[in-house]
Amino acid sequence: MRLEIGQTLVFAEGRPFGAAGAYELLLGRAYYEVDPAAPEQASIVDIALAPPGADGLVHFAGDVAILRPLDPSRGNRRLFFDWGNRGNKRALQYFNDAAPGNLPLSRAQAGNGFLMRRGYTVVWGAWQGDLLPGDGRMLLDLPVARRGGAADGPPVTGQVRTEFIGRPGVFTQPLSGWASTRSHSAVSLDRRRASLTRRRYAGSPREPVPPDQWRFARTEGGVGLDMQGADVALVPSRENLHIPAGFQPGWIYELIYEAEAPLVLGLGHAAVRDLVSFLRHDDGDGNPLRGGIDFAYGWGRSQTGRAIRDFIHRGFNADAQGRPVFDGLLPHVAGAGRLNTNRFANLTVAAGQQYEDHFNPADSFPFAYAPCTDHITGRTDAILTRPATDPKVIHTQTATEYWQRRGSLVHTDTEGHDLPIPPGVRIYAWAGSQHAADPNMGAPAKGICQQLGNVLATSALFRAVLDMLDRWVTEGVPPPPSAVPTRADGTLVAMADWRLQFPAIPGVMTPFGPSDFPAWDYGPEAAQGVLREPPVVDASRRYAVLVPAVDGDGNELAGVRVPMLAAPLGTYTGWNLRARGHGHGAMHEFSGGTIPFADTAEERAITSDPRPAVAERYADRAAYVAAIAAYAAALSRVGFLLAEDVARAEAAAADWHAPRHKVELP
Repeated sequence: MRLEIGQTLVFAEGRPFGAAGAYELLLGRAYYEVDPAAPEQASIVDIALAPPGADGLVHFAGDVAILRPLDPSRGNRRLFFDWGNRGNKRALQYFNDAAPGNLPLSRAQAGNGFLMRRGYTVVWGAWQGDLLPGDGRMLLDLPVARRGGAADGPPVTGQVRTEFIGRPGVFTQPLSGWASTRSHSAVSLDRRRASLTRRRYAGSPREPVPPDQWRFARTEGGVGLDMQGADVALVPSRENLHIPAGFQPGWIYELIYEAEAPLVLGLGHAAVRDLVSFLRHDDGDGNPLRGGIDFAYGWGRSQTGRAIRDFIHRGFNADAQGRPVFDGLLPHVAGAGRLNTNRFANLTVAAGQQYEDHFNPADSFPFAYAPCTDHITGRTDAILTRPATDPKVIHTQTATEYWQRRGSLVHTDTEGHDLPIPPGVRIYAWAGSQHAADPNMGAPAKGICQQLGNVLATSALFRAVLDMLDRWVTEGVPPPPSAVPTRADGTLVAMADWRLQFPAIPGVMTPFGPSDFPAWDYGPEAAQGVLREPPVVDASRRYAVLVPAVDGDGNELAGVRVPMLAAPLGTYTGWNLRARGHGHGAMHEFSGGTIPFADTAEERAITSDPRPAVAERYADRAAYVAAIAAYAAALSRVGFLLAEDVARAEAAAADWHAPRHKVELP
């Protein structure tokens, strides 16, 4: 590969970060070339249909950004790769409690400076090939799969399925379902060659939407014209779906149509592999990190946590010379999923949940890092199967993953029995927390959910976990044992048992159950990445999905309990249910909830709340702060909080964790 740096920018106004000093941001473009016949590319769907250049190699290119010490000799000689969720730079936001942004230059975007104070060189490299330009996203340009793999061959065609959730005032949607994401163009505008249905819930019967009630089109205009109303045109479009009456809120629409020109999306894994290997090992003048990297770590959350698990499983952690690419990897909130890089995949689409995108094939065996036999197919496999190049892994997940992302399968077999966790893996469940936790959260809101958003602060755990991984890789110091709910100790339970445990809080509706997981049949060609849509559901064959047990407050017992959970002001859930008119009663996306305690015993009595009130738990504000400080110190002693974060936890508690919590007590 070849790397060209086009810009060098000052970071954080030249602010020095401890021993590492000031940082600079390099922006450039990487040019990749891979042999489509080489065994390291064998798992890439449609690699044989990617037109090669005159040299017989497949060429593609992507954006690269590098944040490094201005004086490289002052860094810690460690590369930290942020997989970049949907093309967005996220590591500084989560590890540094920084303001978000895809061109991180300001002091606010340095946050508390954690990664820089540690001396890391932070690298972003585009890996998702189906993104469109906008908002500073990292872009990867990939070849289209063509019949016969010839540059002048016609593009491949096939079935595509897209789901849309109805929202008020929406009449037109891109066929991808996302403004940020390339749509697969319809082969024909003829609606008779497509199918549009809608249904109330993911498992409800599909109701056909008649062809005269929708079309492949988009609207243009909208400017007022001489007191005649808006000047609007309806333009035929092979990349848009238009419903003149509008998408009805709270309904799931499903479009199945014949599309063309899929990208060879699996090349994104090769881009990450080759970029990081180049930065670690290439000794040419074109490598801005030449000779300066001893160890490489990677982190991704949600979509990119799944990408990491898929990257490992498919063998991409070995470069062309057989060397490990990453020494340690940190997949976060991936649940049991991996990446869907099948033909006509949409990488932006979230992994399947109870209501949204339920049939997205992101979850496919194997789910666990340890060897396991699929009781449905009889197949045995694991995420880690290559001891010579498998990295150290610290997998972290929240309560939401157990409810929406089949997270129990990360550490159980397919029938729900505890699995041994491999020596090179740690799994930590962040009890009671939700999938996405804003480090700089203000007052929570409900949105279209029934409860306030989950307010637990968890970003400090990222910093501690990275330090753990670094000591494990460089010094051989193992992290604390995995902390997850288990069947053995009764902290991982079936839904029927959970219902007996969760308190009867007045006015609080509870989930029907975790996102179920029957065996989905995508057709005989699914192993080659070609899916039949929609899949056939075999409800008689299911994978076991279990949830964490809870105490009398409804708070989870097992896992890593942050101070706000150990000294609670409410019940913190990994689930939140949709309100009326928006898929009432189904779990909402990856949202968790907060159900505050009553402030006083008098309030608790009048509301019939079975949970002790705040004033019954803590004598006063000082007592609450003392409880938070004690739990923070205990968490620090076992390695899950840095000393600096113990002080932050105590300071945040001074006003009952306002504005996250509103407690009307002195």
